[in-house]
Amino acid sequence: MLIDWFTVGAQTLNFLILVWLMKRFLYKPILHAIDAREKRIAAEIANADAKKAEADKARDEFQHKNEEFDQQRAALLSKATDEANAVRQQLLADAQQAADALSAKRQESLRADAHNLNQAIGRRTQQEVFAIARKALSDLATTSLEERLGEVFTRRLREMDGATKASLAEALKTTSDPAVVRSAFDLPTEQRAAIQNAINETFSVESRVRFVTEPDLIGGIELAANGQKVAWSIADYLASLQKGVEELLKEKDKPETKPKPGSPST
Repeated sequence: MLIDWFTVGAQTLNFLILVWLMKRFLYKPILHAIDAREKRIAAEIANADAKKAEADKARDEFQHKNEEFDQQRAALLSKATDEANAVRQQLLADAQQAADALSAKRQESLRADAHNLNQAIGRRTQQEVFAIARKALSDLATTSLEERLGEVFTRRLREMDGATKASLAEALKTTSDPAVVRSAFDLPTEQRAAIQNAINETFSVESRVRFVTEPDLIGGIELAANGQKVAWSIADYLASLQKGVEELLKEKDKPETKPKPGSPST
């Protein structure tokens, strides 16, 4: 069989032309389209990855903010609880302090009332004792109680100890004001003269004396000059008696010591 080289060459040329044409007008556009699609897909994947990364970042930030919010909420709640407890404790302390102050004030008021009552009872008792003593001396003797008290006072002036006597004498000599004699009753003229003479003779001075009546002295006489004072009063004896009675009452109020079981009794 003879080969038609012209035909072979023409077919080969036609094939090559077909290949070139297909490559030029078919394969290249397809390849470009494939490349473009791959690039577009890669860009979309990259965009998706970027969006996913942003979403992950936003999610992490959201979680972080939630954690911070939870921490802040817990801190605020703890702080509010501590402050509420502190306020509660302060209110309780203030209430306790107010209650203690009220109780102390009430106890002090009760003590003051008791003290005032005791003073009133003591004063009334002294007054009653003085009145009874005055009535008894008036009934049993020819001398009134006032005269007897004046005599006792003048005698005490003359019997004063050296230091007290010297101090009062100095006060009488250095003052320009008259000495003051206070008594619980109005002294008769004779009594005033006797006390004036006793003062002048006892302290070797010519002192002016002003007599003042003060019922609060409760049966007593007091001499005062330039801050110095000497006094005698039935209240002194009553106070001593009252102190003795109070001591006896305290001894009586002491709880008795009970003997222990099994110990020998005395």
